[in-house]
Amino acid sequence: MTETLKLIPPKFVPPLDEKFRPAVLANRAFQQEVADSGVAVPLIFGLEGANNTLSRFETNVFPANHPRAAANLRYAERLLKFLLWQRGGWRIYVGGPEFIADYLKKQYAPDGPRAFDFDFLGQKVYEKPFTIVSCQPHEVPPEHKDDRPLGRHLKGYRIGFDLGASDRKVSAVVDGEAIYSEEVVWQPRLNSDPQYHYNEVVAALKTAASKMPRVDAIGGSSAGIYVNNRPMVASLFRGIPEERFDEIHNMFLRIRDEWNVPLEIINDGDVTALAGAMSLEDNAILGIALGSSEAVGYVTREGNITGWLNELSFAPVDYRPDGPIDEWSGDEGCGSQYFSQQCVFRLAPKAGIEIPTGITDAERLKFVQEKLEAGHEGATQIWRAIGIFMGYAVAHYAEFYDLKHVLILGRCTSGIGGDLILHGANEVLKAEFPELNHISIQLPDEKSRRVGQSIAAASLPII
Repeated sequence: MTETLKLIPPKFVPPLDEKFRPAVLANRAFQQEVADSGVAVPLIFGLEGANNTLSRFETNVFPANHPRAAANLRYAERLLKFLLWQRGGWRIYVGGPEFIADYLKKQYAPDGPRAFDFDFLGQKVYEKPFTIVSCQPHEVPPEHKDDRPLGRHLKGYRIGFDLGASDRKVSAVVDGEAIYSEEVVWQPRLNSDPQYHYNEVVAALKTAASKMPRVDAIGGSSAGIYVNNRPMVASLFRGIPEERFDEIHNMFLRIRDEWNVPLEIINDGDVTALAGAMSLEDNAILGIALGSSEAVGYVTREGNITGWLNELSFAPVDYRPDGPIDEWSGDEGCGSQYFSQQCVFRLAPKAGIEIPTGITDAERLKFVQEKLEAGHEGATQIWRAIGIFMGYAVAHYAEFYDLKHVLILGRCTSGIGGDLILHGANEVLKAEFPELNHISIQLPDEKSRRVGQSIAAASLPII
């Protein structure tokens, strides 16, 4: 029995990372192989999330008695991993060959390779026991969505903020126009005292408030998973001891009550997508922010958000078994290592760039970006590589999202780096995936690229 999921070398080989094996090429090759066998059987995933929502994903695999049946396992595991971090879920229905569900139960177990996902999605996000249910395809429950409108409220005196791992941004917004914006470097991940986080956020709000006669509403975005304005899990707060995390859980509710105005805070990826939808005046948009990690959000063709996690920093885009390891989840080949400053730091030594020690991550990125702007060939190769990664990832994401636009922004896209990423991504999409020529990949202008998040965030609350 041949167990290997065939990995297809890309036509465009990224500089400094020639072992890259795109997920989209492996998945498509597997699907073609299954179709050519003439004996395909269905595999249906049902992912149950908050508020009894359920999303489904349908594909085909080899039957259990086929010589290539063992290749189903790696395919199904990587596929489920993507779906979990795209859509979320604590109870997972696996409708298909029973041996696939048995394998996934071992992988996503407290002592399995995917123990991080088991604990994170179960106890931390949904506060439920993470469960995989084996069933027949027809037994997977029907889809139950939770799509809803998002933002676009611009009237009044508003504050919008965006909390990143390297800097915090804030804008004073009057009737949809930003009259003041600032970025302040901070180090949230290194601070274990919740009071530090509270003080920094309030300082930003007070600065913006000083530019306006009053404050009518506050909207925010931040890395992490938010439910009803409460951070459930967020990389920003990784330094907070578990016994004090309640102070973080309730921090924004406290600020709302103290300021006595409507306050809404959501995942920064969704605000990225909202910013794109507002600037383009269109929908079916995936926003990808390349910052300290990869932040992703999605606005549907109807102009709604889905309630999905869209935490694609944990979703695999590279299927090589020895790919770069995500420092938090311990998994290989995930988006965080390809679409963030982590990718820049990872490739810098191969590019002949020695980054100084003892400086912040924001300063480290700026150091490499200055070399890029000065024409350093190694730095140029880093951003060319990111562009190629992006092209294959967009094709991969298009298997899971209905897309018309992909907007890329964030600190890593500043300066000529953004143009290099855009050129590489479009080149890959045009040559390897001509059937996706309806998808437009684009950058916002420089001003929107830097502060657009906080301006869009300001539009979240209803006054």
